Amino acid sequence: SFTVPETPEKPVNRPPSADSFDQFLDSLASRREHHREDLVEWLRIPSVSSDSGHVADVRRACEWVAQKFSRAGLAVQTLATEGHPMVVAKTPPVESGPVVLVYGHYDVQPAEPLEDWITGPFDPTERDGDLFARGATDDKGQVLTHIQSVCEWLSAGRSLPMQIKFLVEGEEEVGSENLERMLPDLAEELACDCVVISDSSQYADGQPAITYGLRGIATYELTVRGPSQDLHSGSFGGAVMNPAIALSKMLASMIDENGVIQIPGFYDRVVPLTDPQRKAWRELPQTDEAFAKTVGVERLFGEQGYTTDERRWARPTFDINGLTSGHQGEGVKTIIPALANAKFSFRLVPDQDPKELTEQLMAHLQAVAPIGINWKLEVDHGAPGMLAQIETPFAKAAELAIEAAFEAKPVLIREGGSIPIVTRFQEVLGCDCLLLGWGLSDDNAHSPNEKFRVEDYYRGIQASARLWNEIATQLS
Repeated sequence: SFTVPETPEKPVNRPPSADSFDQFLDSLASRREHHREDLVEWLRIPSVSSDSGHVADVRRACEWVAQKFSRAGLAVQTLATEGHPMVVAKTPPVESGPVVLVYGHYDVQPAEPLEDWITGPFDPTERDGDLFARGATDDKGQVLTHIQSVCEWLSAGRSLPMQIKFLVEGEEEVGSENLERMLPDLAEELACDCVVISDSSQYADGQPAITYGLRGIATYELTVRGPSQDLHSGSFGGAVMNPAIALSKMLASMIDENGVIQIPGFYDRVVPLTDPQRKAWRELPQTDEAFAKTVGVERLFGEQGYTTDERRWARPTFDINGLTSGHQGEGVKTIIPALANAKFSFRLVPDQDPKELTEQLMAHLQAVAPIGINWKLEVDHGAPGMLAQIETPFAKAAELAIEAAFEAKPVLIREGGSIPIVTRFQEVLGCDCLLLGWGLSDDNAHSPNEKFRVEDYYRGIQASARLWNEIATQLS
């Protein structure tokens, strides 16, 4: 538990005049180079939350954002957890005004394989209008747009028409377990009418979007053991079950050639898409050919009977994330390996339960496991999918703010990725959610050469500044 320092109350609950606000937006645009320098400085810190060798770096990234808030005059607390700390910052409360919570994370994914980066993952480099660095789009660059807009608003001596709270954590990339556990105790301090999150992407280049749904996730590690040590494949081949073959069979049993998952009961809770949803998505401009080119494949693949957008946004999936077994060095080593290991994940749609899936998965593996091996399934982390309301004053405000900043009306989409804490926000805080992504689908989040278009970073700051004004207008 913690106590946020008292801040003076400023009971202002009305949007500024049009002329005054336009002047503020002009001054905001004049600060572009300063905003870029801030992002570069933050991106230089290798805040890899999953690597114990970067604990000090994660702390530095936390301190960087806490100091950014403090210099702008927000009330700031750095909260210790059993892992990496998180930052809570608040602007002054506004009498009878709405409260918005901005959520983001300062931790980043590991940068490996390092040899695939054109420039260093923590040496931010601009090429052709894109800023390349680990964390550029996921999520330092995107959450910083909201931080910049609020800090600039306060630095200009303006009174915000609402209270804005920030929660910036350091464990999103490892499942947000500490935040999830602590959230009920933090509910009063984080109480809000709406959570704003920018950790996703636009629909396409030049086509911004409001995301109203996320898939959930369930991740696992399966280890298969055979003989007590590696064996000569000539002397023992044909006499013992090869763990690598056994693992391959077990993994292959989970999905058929049409992309349909074969675990009994898996689809029981999957709610069919409505005809209006499918019609709206089919009218979006991107083609399969363009999408395939973006990801570097000749042909797309997925569950039959669904479009690419339907499959990646609103249908559950199974993917193998890593495989290890036997000799990995140069040359040939003819062995039967003693063990084989796989990391895999499922993306889930709303109403699917990760815990129920674990039970179904265990039963399936018990039914298909070959004789002659032992296996162990480890459950990593899971979170259900979510859907947000789209007919709200907050959604309308976001639509107007984005259209003004990006010069294009946003489309309504879902996102195939997962932000596990979002569902918990809805449950514990009882609030609306706005998922506003400024990135692009080819920004290489979690991959080498992650990037964020610099112009979209600036547009995101403008859209964020406009959002606070539009929310006040919609609710006035």
